[in-house]
Amino acid sequence: MTDGDSQSDGGQAGDGSGGGSSVSSPGRRVAARRLRAQGLTDRGAPRVVDVVDVVERLLAVQAQDGRGMRLAIRSRTDGLHASDVDDALSVDRSIVVTWLNRGTLHLVRSQDYWWLHALTAPRMAAQIRRRLAQEGLTAAEADRGVTVVERALAGEGPLVRARLKEHLDAAGVRTERQALVYVMVLASSRGLVVRGPVVDGGEQAFVLVRDWLGGPPAVDRDTALAELARRYLVGHGPATPADAARWAGLPVGDIRRGLTAAGDHLIDLGNGLIDLRERSEPAGRLRAAPEPAAAAAPALPAPRLLGSFDPVLHGWISRDWIVGGHQSVVTTNGIFRPIALVDGKAVATWAMPGGTVELTPFAPLSDEVTASLRADAADVRRFLGS
Repeated sequence: MTDGDSQSDGGQAGDGSGGGSSVSSPGRRVAARRLRAQGLTDRGAPRVVDVVDVVERLLAVQAQDGRGMRLAIRSRTDGLHASDVDDALSVDRSIVVTWLNRGTLHLVRSQDYWWLHALTAPRMAAQIRRRLAQEGLTAAEADRGVTVVERALAGEGPLVRARLKEHLDAAGVRTERQALVYVMVLASSRGLVVRGPVVDGGEQAFVLVRDWLGGPPAVDRDTALAELARRYLVGHGPATPADAARWAGLPVGDIRRGLTAAGDHLIDLGNGLIDLRERSEPAGRLRAAPEPAAAAAPALPAPRLLGSFDPVLHGWISRDWIVGGHQSVVTTNGIFRPIALVDGKAVATWAMPGGTVELTPFAPLSDEVTASLRADAADVRRFLGS
């Protein structure tokens, strides 16, 4: 529960692929449905898609890495710029970043902040207490730190982390190592602060929730769980209840409770997988061997460069269906590298030293794929303004 995400993943999602690297049927159908749910096969469709549309679809976007967070928007839209994300954060106030699911930084719609916070913040309490103690902060000192932060933001408006550190240092509150981060996590868990506007240098400043978003609405837990279950499947289906529980950082019983409320909107795909029912699909369990017309999988995305911590690597217990045997996509310290996605699989990692995209393929790529990825690399540079 820091700016990074070192949470390990265990087990396998029942995607019909046997945990291997193949996306052949029926694993291909599941992979294709997931990638479509993620918005990766809809880019270029004849409809207006903006920043908030993408965040609404995914519900919560990993936000430990600012550039990766913005690139998650690029890979699911056409023609936008990183500045459009900054405007949504700073001008429209339509999206915010804060610690939510699994105690990790996420980008969410402002209107989804309240109920997601109500569901996920209580789950952070024990871990926050433990980490504060590890950083040498007593409960009383941490409380005092939160008070200092709240008063500073109330008096001076949006403030970046360095300025808040100055206030805490002046008040004698420990800020060494990760102590500052966990004071801010504690303030976030209490619904006091979020990361709001982008200021000079591209850093997000902290703001008081009451100043930035207004007062909190009433949140009914059962309604919120139903919304979570439905919205998770919008951006991640097909999936299992355990997948949703891991992603949200909630007990699987809570997820099942929310799914029960979704009722006839769900369809059972077998192997524990559920999804939102499409208009062409009857309610109830799909047959193991559907008719050919019903068996056709959605198209897989065109070759695409995805940024670090892309949501497609975080939505399920297992990511084998994307990375196969290339587990080095996730480093030992929990960094999720940028990947190139081809035919629904990770085929390379990439980096941008000096503003130039450099691919590191896992195996030789065809000239056609290489050309497509070069074209997408040019769009990455355009989007970032580099």
